[in-house]
Amino acid sequence: MSKKDRLKVLLVEDDLNLGFVVQDHLKNLGYTVDLEKDGYSGFQKFYNSGYDLCILDIMLPKKDGFALAEDIRKIDEQVPILFLTAKSMTDDKIKGFKLGADDYLTKPFSFDELDLRIKAILKRAKPDDNKPAKRDEFELGQFTFDYPNLSLNHPDGDKSLTKKEAELLRMLCLHRDQVLTREMALTVVWGSDDYFLGRSMDVFITKLRKYLSKDERVKIMNVHGVGFKLIVDA
Repeated sequence: MSKKDRLKVLLVEDDLNLGFVVQDHLKNLGYTVDLEKDGYSGFQKFYNSGYDLCILDIMLPKKDGFALAEDIRKIDEQVPILFLTAKSMTDDKIKGFKLGADDYLTKPFSFDELDLRIKAILKRAKPDDNKPAKRDEFELGQFTFDYPNLSLNHPDGDKSLTKKEAELLRMLCLHRDQVLTREMALTVVWGSDDYFLGRSMDVFITKLRKYLSKDERVKIMNVHGVGFKLIVDA
């Protein structure tokens, strides 16, 4: 496998001893592997990069594997997901499959089993050309948000967004009717959960509220001490 043709794998595992071992093993097989240790950094990596496979531990700090998979599926409905778990409970497996997991691997596992499951998943994974791989356009009341073109379109006129404004609005759209935590937004959009960056984010939230004020049904609500919630009233 040439360097250009290497498949990209996102590995999210908080046990770094296991994570490094698995990462080295997959690299030796020819994969390009990014290792992250928590759900927020894992989502940030996925959000900013393209991957052919995600391998997610379930018991992760900040955002568990189930929640991470759910967020990944909001962006990309097709990328294969393999869960690593210390549990073998049927309910957990059912929950994972409902979220769009392709397979499970229970710890401890052998590299032979890991290799066979990865090969089977990648063999089954056939992109649906009729379905967009990533969600880049959103309907918000009278607005249409075109993320790739940094444009917020409205019958009364279109608004060009900065890159940061578009990134933050996309995160809010992906978590519509759910709380987007400040830490999550800062980690993904700004790359760091920092107090001073948080003050900057508040300015961007104020700007987005102003842009969206043309439609009173579209609101960005404060969730005190936690984050924000994008709501579109019927």
